[in-house]
Amino acid sequence: MGYCRYQLTASTRPRKVGSGPLETIDNEVAIRLAVFAAALVALTLAERGAPRRARSAARLLRWPANLGLMSVGAALSRLVVPLGAAGAGALAADRGWGLLGLAGIAATPLGLVVAVVALDFAIYGQHVVMHRVPILWRLHRVHHADPAVDASTGVRFHPIEIALSAMLKVGLVLALGASAAAVVAFEILLNVSSLFGHANVRLPAAADRAIRAILVTPDMHRVHHSTTPSEMNRNFGFALAWWDRLCGTYRSEPAAGHEAMALGLPSIPPARAEGFWTMLVEPLRQEESGTERRTLHGADRARRGP
Repeated sequence: MGYCRYQLTASTRPRKVGSGPLETIDNEVAIRLAVFAAALVALTLAERGAPRRARSAARLLRWPANLGLMSVGAALSRLVVPLGAAGAGALAADRGWGLLGLAGIAATPLGLVVAVVALDFAIYGQHVVMHRVPILWRLHRVHHADPAVDASTGVRFHPIEIALSAMLKVGLVLALGASAAAVVAFEILLNVSSLFGHANVRLPAAADRAIRAILVTPDMHRVHHSTTPSEMNRNFGFALAWWDRLCGTYRSEPAAGHEAMALGLPSIPPARAEGFWTMLVEPLRQEESGTERRTLHGADRARRGP
């Protein structure tokens, strides 16, 4: 967070920023946490008032594990990449690095929009890769093991996956030359859309169709958490709903319907999936995850054909 409070000069000596665009990210972490907390509370209330599926009685078991994995992942990310994505954006802007810096539009509204869209597409691509590469699937299956998808599932990722994603984002920000403001805007969009996309909320059909034209809705993303291979390997997007349609990974509805579709991973019983420590060591179950991946993804490839 400290990196975001300074602008680096050509001599590499930091000087305190007294004014200018970098001041808007002085409280980047506090802003993101406030928005995250507000979104989580709002969606939790919405889940109670208008649930899409029968609410899970195991929330008190699942939420500590889900939030615990997120917290450890956030701490690990700070250790692995202390600069952070926003700090990388501040550095890139100061040095004129990256494609947007070379084009001279990094600090413009156009540059902000291009950066947010490009970063969201990168996260879509990362998600696809997490399903395709065996060692990465061993990490990502922790997310899919949740037996009852709700807003808390949106932050349920193995700490190592969270740290790897943080490293990827820093590299992308430097290569793209995204401004710090664009990075903060993207991080807020990603956090809120992940909570929203996993929420157990019933939207009116007309509202779902209208929102889905631009953003991922709960009904759209819930398909991705189906135990059916041809559904699990669809709808990888987090924020923008365009990428799945453009890349041929879109599915509108689950075959069994949202209320009846099975969620989670058949190979991981709920008692294990709801535990913090069991999920922390889950990637070590190499043989089981390998068999599961061959079954799930092999079946999906066979269904699609060569």
